[in-house]
Amino acid sequence: MRGASPENSAASAASGSPEAGLETFCGDSLVPDKPLMPIATAVWLIDNTSLTFEQIADFCKLHPLHVKGIADGDVGGGVRGIDPVTNHQLTREEIEKAEADSNHLMKIERPRTLVAERTRKGPRYTPVSKRQNRPDAIAWIVRNHPEISDAQIAKLLGTTKSTIQSVRDRSHWNAANITPQDPVGLGLCTQTELDMLVRKAAAKKERLAPAPADEGARLQPAAETIAPAPEPEEEGDHRRRGAVDVEKVFARLGGSSRSRKEDDDEG
Repeated sequence: MRGASPENSAASAASGSPEAGLETFCGDSLVPDKPLMPIATAVWLIDNTSLTFEQIADFCKLHPLHVKGIADGDVGGGVRGIDPVTNHQLTREEIEKAEADSNHLMKIERPRTLVAERTRKGPRYTPVSKRQNRPDAIAWIVRNHPEISDAQIAKLLGTTKSTIQSVRDRSHWNAANITPQDPVGLGLCTQTELDMLVRKAAAKKERLAPAPADEGARLQPAAETIAPAPEPEEEGDHRRRGAVDVEKVFARLGGSSRSRKEDDDEG
């Protein structure tokens, strides 16, 4: 099957056919353009069909001379043929159509369902050329994100807990040359993976943090709650305090009543 060009994919997607939509969704990276074992498939097609060398060569992505050499026994003498129909790479109807028309080129069968690649558990694989940078990345994470556990760091960078601990306590054999560097810049992980790990570690730390104690109503000091009792007053003091001296009151207002009376008599 020849890879579809962007123009053809866009035109077929606009037509609304299911195969066109699947082709646009799958792309050339998910749908193979040739059988898994092209030589073994060519052997089976030569022995069990009347297809031409050109048709078999186009389907298996081989040279016609290569297919001719297989038919003559010069190439692939010990290869056992594999049926592409049972492997769901070709349909019987497609073979019959190609046998009836020598100009018809067969197309590989598209998968009916697309299964997402299963995520790999455990530490990630780090290329040999970047393994020497892992202590620098560990030191950077330990310094800037102490909430991330050693198990999370080991899974993110593909290292071991012993290496992380040696970087923490400066007992690493190359501790003098370790310089904290961003693991994203070193190519050991992506920014999305690092941000996701930081958010996950922060949420876990917040969840495990002890809840603040409920203080509630606290007892106040006795000096604030108990007011001093008033001293009892004697009956004589109460009477004296209740009696009003009229002369003093008028004297404060500018003169006594007696002086006013004397002034009236003189007048």
